[in-house]
Amino acid sequence: MTDILDHKTSPPPELLYRNRLNVRRDLRDLWGNRRLVRTLAERDIRASYKQSFFGFGWAIVTPLLTVLVFTIFFKRIGKINTGDIPYPLFAYVGLLPWSFFTSSVSSGSGSLIFNSTILNKVYCPREVFPVAAILVEAVDTVLATAVLGLLFLYYGTAPRLTSLWVPVLILVQLALTVGLTLAFSTAVVYVRDLKQVLGGILQMGLFLTPVAWGIRSVPGRWRAAYCAIDPLAAVIDGYRRVVLQGKAPAWNLLLPAAATSMVVLIAGYYIFRRLEGGIADVA
Repeated sequence: MTDILDHKTSPPPELLYRNRLNVRRDLRDLWGNRRLVRTLAERDIRASYKQSFFGFGWAIVTPLLTVLVFTIFFKRIGKINTGDIPYPLFAYVGLLPWSFFTSSVSSGSGSLIFNSTILNKVYCPREVFPVAAILVEAVDTVLATAVLGLLFLYYGTAPRLTSLWVPVLILVQLALTVGLTLAFSTAVVYVRDLKQVLGGILQMGLFLTPVAWGIRSVPGRWRAAYCAIDPLAAVIDGYRRVVLQGKAPAWNLLLPAAATSMVVLIAGYYIFRRLEGGIADVA
């Protein structure tokens, strides 16, 4: 990683004007630094599992244990009705996007502080750090998704053809995730207490979002508004519909969620760009 950290010794002139909003330029700069993003992600992945006995196995064991707890408390005690879909499969499909979202926002929010030493050595787009954090969680999610195939085999079923809609759901999910991660990664640098506040909100969100339960528990007349407030609710419901039920996404729920996610992405980008100028001084 040393060669990358030393690849520039002075800031390029264009960085003096990065406080000006320019999406095309910022995407071009991010792509130009893709090697640094990959190196940061590889470093964090190695650091996460290097001293761990199970290594990458934790990316699989953790969601399985969570589903086991959900099955005991929500299915057996709470009597959650999932129809013909086995509850562990129902819960796991909901848990995967939720885990990716919360892990990305949580780790990404502290990425600038964690990499404060590098910030003073490398002149690069600051967003490479939260983006690298999201990439790390994406790798964990891919590993955890492999278990989904085993669950399908165990229950003698398979993903539906409507799973072709999954990329659309991923885009909505990424817009929300990237927007919040960008916003909090800079805000936390200035107000460190936001990290704890964010953690508490994410913990509550696990129960307020239909991860262990279904969207049908929300009264029909309130579902669209609910998904506009909590876009991940529509995303999770969408995954269940297209992967497990053989249905298209519920557009009356997904479109409000997508609109909110785009607003969050734009706002997150704006906040990040406005606050990044003083990061190196306070991180």
